[in-house]
Amino acid sequence: MAGSALQSLPKPRPGWLLASAGLAVLVMLGAAAAWRRRRRLRPGRRELKAVGRVSGLFIYPVKSCRGVAVERAEVTELGLRNGDLGDRCWLVIKEDGHTVTARQEPQLVLISVSSENGCLTLRAPEMKDLHIPVQLSVKNPVQNCRLFGFDVQGRYCGEEAAQWITTFLKSEPYRLVHFEPNMVPRNSKDLMEPFRPTDKIAYPDCSPVMVLSEASLEELNTRLDKKVTIRNFRPNILVTGCSSHEEDTWDEITIGGAEMKGAMGCPRCILTTVDPDTGIMDRKEPLETLKSYRLCDPSERHIYRTHPLFGWYFGIDKTGTIQVGDIVYKAI
Repeated sequence: MAGSALQSLPKPRPGWLLASAGLAVLVMLGAAAAWRRRRRLRPGRRELKAVGRVSGLFIYPVKSCRGVAVERAEVTELGLRNGDLGDRCWLVIKEDGHTVTARQEPQLVLISVSSENGCLTLRAPEMKDLHIPVQLSVKNPVQNCRLFGFDVQGRYCGEEAAQWITTFLKSEPYRLVHFEPNMVPRNSKDLMEPFRPTDKIAYPDCSPVMVLSEASLEELNTRLDKKVTIRNFRPNILVTGCSSHEEDTWDEITIGGAEMKGAMGCPRCILTTVDPDTGIMDRKEPLETLKSYRLCDPSERHIYRTHPLFGWYFGIDKTGTIQVGDIVYKAI
């Protein structure tokens, strides 16, 4: 019986076999490291190259109001979200449903927004804070809104919110509405041809995400007498470590767990001339300077007309979490 037990024990393996096994492990580890260095978007996609780093993330919960800087955000199919704060998910409208932005009411940029304990809080100079529940009562009516020629829904945030905004702006009666998750989003391609049918938005102008580099802003400021800040341009993702306007060349990018597809340049309008600190519209700068060197190629004039381009719009290929400090990879 002892002999049988001895026969069942494994025999010592030759040294060359152990060495081969060790080499195989090293090869596997090396391959894994190489894969991490040469990440791919998805099977069949191109390899990725690091081109910059995220230096800022911004969500603009109420369209045309101040942005909220966040350290981390979820990239959803409709754009960035942090907790209850989704990008451009609240909208100021006239009583007939037509949209009101800082193009018509520049002082909207003075309203700051925050969220805590299920409430949206709006603050403005010389106004008492306004608190609105994020989850509105189903008794609040759903309003049909008109945004850049297309219909979209929003649930009425109530008379208190309407009166607060109207009082602050000293305007005709305005209302505040909220885009809820069950509502039908707008299609970016209906607004601008370069987008895809899969690109969806709530109340942004036309794109789920806008990316801008610090270098692009720095170059612009070398041409201006009065410097402007990133708040004049309202990007969602600010990138450092790349050259000016390099973001224009990124066809596909990966940041954190999200993947995005470049669509088109961001055509700039008179909104960029609103001073974010005073709410006063200049109507000239920095727009006139941008027009001096950032107009589109003549072959694309049917898309951009006479609007200068500053920043780049992206659609969403894969949702995921991103954060400040993440490396930006482009497909090559």
